[in-house]
Amino acid sequence: MKNVFLIITFLGVISSYAQENTFPEGTKPASTNVIGAQYPRIDSERKAYFRINAPAADSISVSLGNLALTKDEKGVWTGVTKPLDPGFHYYTLKINGVDVDDPNSETFYGMSRIASGIEIPEDGVDFYDIKDVPHGNIESHWYLAKSTGNMRLAYVYTPPGYDKNTKERYPVLYLQHGMGEDRRAWGNQGRANFILDNLIAEGKAKPMIIVMEDGGIAQGFGSPKRPQDKNFWDSFEDIMIKDLIPNIDSHYRTLSDSSHRAIAGLSLGGTQTYQISQSNLDKFGNIGIFSAPFGFPGIETGYNGLLKKPEEFAKKVKLFYVSMGSKEGARSGRSTHEELDKAGIKNVYYEAPGTAHEFQTWRKSLYGFAQLLFKD
Repeated sequence: MKNVFLIITFLGVISSYAQENTFPEGTKPASTNVIGAQYPRIDSERKAYFRINAPAADSISVSLGNLALTKDEKGVWTGVTKPLDPGFHYYTLKINGVDVDDPNSETFYGMSRIASGIEIPEDGVDFYDIKDVPHGNIESHWYLAKSTGNMRLAYVYTPPGYDKNTKERYPVLYLQHGMGEDRRAWGNQGRANFILDNLIAEGKAKPMIIVMEDGGIAQGFGSPKRPQDKNFWDSFEDIMIKDLIPNIDSHYRTLSDSSHRAIAGLSLGGTQTYQISQSNLDKFGNIGIFSAPFGFPGIETGYNGLLKKPEEFAKKVKLFYVSMGSKEGARSGRSTHEELDKAGIKNVYYEAPGTAHEFQTWRKSLYGFAQLLFKD
């Protein structure tokens, strides 16, 4: 009970970091802070500074590098992390042994729960920043999945000018999240809409629709299994093919042939992409696999044997894109690329320098993939 009481007490004071007129030189508030919050702060070396006013606490730590904060005589806890990798990171505070979200940072759904997040800038990288360019929209699209009888929600990105160019039809990318995430991940953590806004404004990508749905892998389970399902995420294939795609084609101005439809996913979403695309090559002419450490079906049996027939495979698949971060194991992408090369299957491989199994890898993967999509 003591810990519970203390946490409730902290939530009253932790929401207001100690206010000072001066801050550590060369630091600025993280872009992921809630409005008005001065901490956490980031410096030019990518170190994060924490300052929390919680006089009643006995211990406070931050999950980023297991940083233990130090308490001064006024009850203010402070600490500085080691230099952090650029990009987006989830984190939590641990107060008297209890994990809590930081009320001064925005929260994101990841790791199968709501968690605080912090953005660490990368020098010279701005392709996912919010810029003064025409912007598309992400809208909530509710629809009935007739195969399950349930109402479902997809987030749909429509490119700049979609509402004005009412006679124009657009290609579609179905973009899947990873384990412990849901349909919000690519927009919130991945900044997919800003990546496409910027690419389209620069003339580097075709205007396209992006559909982001919950692949049934956020909580480790999906819709009720079909008899043939072996994995908890398998049943999403029926929903996508029987329900989602027909619904999107009927409600949005799409180009509905396979050459103008793509599927891609990160991590376990990449595994789903392998699964769904090889069973439905008549529906997807463009495939993107971002950091999928398992799921590649193999040259001998994959894609109904077409990986042994490069010329026939190329007639069906315009783009096969494989990516991973350089800090990941080879099975996350490099080995697959090498097997495809050896079999004579045309593919594009990208390895993000210095990144791991994280959104900075997948942002860069989407950035490269989108530029190659739907080229005539």
